[in-house]
Amino acid sequence: MLTFLADPYPHWCFQAASGDQLRLVPERGGLISGWRCGGVERLYFDAARFADPALSVRGGIPVLFPVCGNLPDNRLVLPQGTFTLPQHGFARDRPWQLEPLADGEGVRLELRDDDVSRASFPFAFRLVLEVRLEAAALVIRALVRHEAPAGSGPQGASMPFAFGLHPYFAVADLAGVRLEGLPPQGFDHLSGAMAPTAEQLQRLGQGVDLRLDRPEAPRLITDATGAAVELQAQPPFAHTVVWTDPPRLMVCLEPWTARRGEMALELAPQQQLELACRYLLREP
Repeated sequence: MLTFLADPYPHWCFQAASGDQLRLVPERGGLISGWRCGGVERLYFDAARFADPALSVRGGIPVLFPVCGNLPDNRLVLPQGTFTLPQHGFARDRPWQLEPLADGEGVRLELRDDDVSRASFPFAFRLVLEVRLEAAALVIRALVRHEAPAGSGPQGASMPFAFGLHPYFAVADLAGVRLEGLPPQGFDHLSGAMAPTAEQLQRLGQGVDLRLDRPEAPRLITDATGAAVELQAQPPFAHTVVWTDPPRLMVCLEPWTARRGEMALELAPQQQLELACRYLLREP
C-alpha cells in the first residue's frame, strides 16, 4: 500500500504485508529516505538538513547517475562538446515519477531526460528503479535505456555512464561497527593511494572514503547485537565504497559500476542495461 504522509516531512510510505516499510520522496532525486525492516529503521536520515532544499541530502539512498564520484574539474568531454557534470551526477537532484508496482510488492521510480539534464548530459535516456521489499531484504533493480533513435545525430551517439547507490545505514556507535567480506586492500579516495583495508576500518570514526574492488558479499555489522546488512550486488556492479562522515552515526555501503569519475558503461541508441542489488538483513 502506497500512502502520502505529511509528517515528519512530506513523503510517500509503502508498506508491505510483513509490516516492513519504505519512505520515498520522489521529487528530491527519487530518494528512498527510510527502510523499516524487522521493526527497526535501518537507514540514517538527517531530516533537519533535508528541510533545506539548497543543501544536498545526507541520508536515505541517493541515486548516482550518470557518474559516481566526480570528473576532473566536473567537466564531461564528449564529441558533442564539453559539459559541466556535478559530483555524482544529477539524478539525486531531479524530480522522479513514482507509482506502485503492479504486483503490490514495491514501487517503481522513473527519471527521463529533460532540458535541465541535457545541459550537462546531452543524451535521451530513461532510468527506472524497481524497489521491492522481500523477507528481511531490500531489492533494487535498475534499468538504464538510451532512448535516442539510431542515426539521429549527436543524440544518436553512444551514451557513456556509470551507476551507483549511496545508502546511509544507521549505526549505534562508529567505534562498534564491523565490516566483513572485504578484500585486504582498497583504494583510499582521501589519499589517492592503495591502503590496507584493516587500517582503514579502524578509522571509521575519523572518516573514510574507501573503494573495494569486486568484494563478493560485504557485510556491515551495525550494533552490538550482531545485526548485519549484507550487500549482494550483481555485475556490472564491480566496486563497493565504504564512506563515513563523523560525527554522523552512519556508514555508507555503496555499490558502484565504475571507479570514481569513470563512465565505463556504454549504450548504443535503443539499447538498455539492467542492474540489480539486494540488501539482506541478517539477524544475530
